[in-house]
Order: sequence, then C-alpha cells, then structure tokens
Amino acid sequence: MSRRRAAVKRDINPDAKFGDVVVAKFMNCMMMQGKKSVSENIFYAALDKIQEKSGKNSIDLFHEALSNVKPALEVRSRRVGGATYQVPTEVRPDRSQALAFRWIINAARGRSEKTMIDRLSGELMDAANSRGSSVKKREDTHKMAEANRAFAHYRW
Repeated sequence: MSRRRAAVKRDINPDAKFGDVVVAKFMNCMMMQGKKSVSENIFYAALDKIQEKSGKNSIDLFHEALSNVKPALEVRSRRVGGATYQVPTEVRPDRSQALAFRWIINAARGRSEKTMIDRLSGELMDAANSRGSSVKKREDTHKMAEANRAFAHYRW
C-alpha cells in the first residue's frame, strides 16, 4: 500500500455479450496467465449450460448466485495490549463482491467434474440455490463473526 495517496480505481469495460461490468470483473478474476479469451469462452459456455439445464435466464441466475455468496460480515485481526482479537466488521460492497468472486472460482476449481465449464456451471447453480462450497464459506465467515461478537467494541 502506498503511503502517498490512495490507489486509483480503474474503469473496467463491460463484457461484449451482456454489456455487464460485473460479468467482466468476474471473467478478469477467473483469468489465468493473461488468457482472457480462454476465460471468456469458459464463462459463456458455462452460462449456456446453465440456460440449457435450468431453462431460466442464466445472467439473472449468475447475479442471484453472487448475491447468495456475498458476505455481510467478516472478522479482522486487531492487536490490543499483547493479545490478538478477531473483531467482526462489516464488509464494504466492493470487497464483498471480490470475496464472492474468489470463493465461487475456488469452489469451482475444487469440484470433481471433468471440465472447468461443468465445474463453474455446477457451482453457479448450487450457489443460486443456496448450497455448495462457496455458500458454505460465506456461512462459516458469518458464524465466525457471530462467535466473536463480544469483541465488537474493539472495532476501529
């Protein structure tokens, strides 16, 4: 982190197919080694697979999955008088979105299906139905924040 000034937020262009900035951010987060076209192909194929399986609008299902995974609270370490406390804090909307992206992508990569298209579509469908690894990660984060509610007065 720079001590001089805050980092400049870059504008991200919306994706080509849906014109949605959130989709473009998700694909950028999923991208490995600068291969954006591979990331786009995987994401669009996964959405087509979701459309085929569920019959619902896949982009709406994607946004629903994101909202089901976004955390509202998290714990942060705070050192007070030689002891470290896990202090529950509210999550900023941009961080909440970034965490949701990360959790969905990691959960999809950890699944046992054959291709990344199958894994991502499965994880997005599970997240939209409030089940799956990424939703469990959010629940665990909320449980930890709830368990450490006694230290909320250390919030800064």
